[in-house]
Amino acid sequence: MADKKVVFIAFAIEDERQRDFLKGQSLHPRAPFEFIDMSVKQPYDKDWKDRVRTRIKRCDGVIVLVSKNSLTSSGQKWEIQCAKEEKKRLRGIYAYSDDRTNLEGVNTFAWNDKNISDFIDLL
Repeated sequence: MADKKVVFIAFAIEDERQRDFLKGQSLHPRAPFEFIDMSVKQPYDKDWKDRVRTRIKRCDGVIVLVSKNSLTSSGQKWEIQCAKEEKKRLRGIYAYSDDRTNLEGVNTFAWNDKNISDFIDLL
């Protein structure tokens, strides 16, 4: 069996429930990957940014849960910027079927198993 892929999830705190659904997909016994994130409810200080960068460096790629909340989430924007600086593959996944928010610089796909699996297979 191949090594387990580690995928960082960048999301707006308002989309925490969608993050939980996505993380639930990695619990399937055949899933050769795990999801990690750095959700916080307190302000984003230097210490938080250092911890996020360390986690992103260790990841194989980053999934960005894209929604209207992404437009105002400073933490998520910073995570995306950090992933780009660390030259990690990014894939946007629409957090909701009725929300097609465009997040500049993030190529975003519909949320389905194929779009998520295809990205993980690229890593």
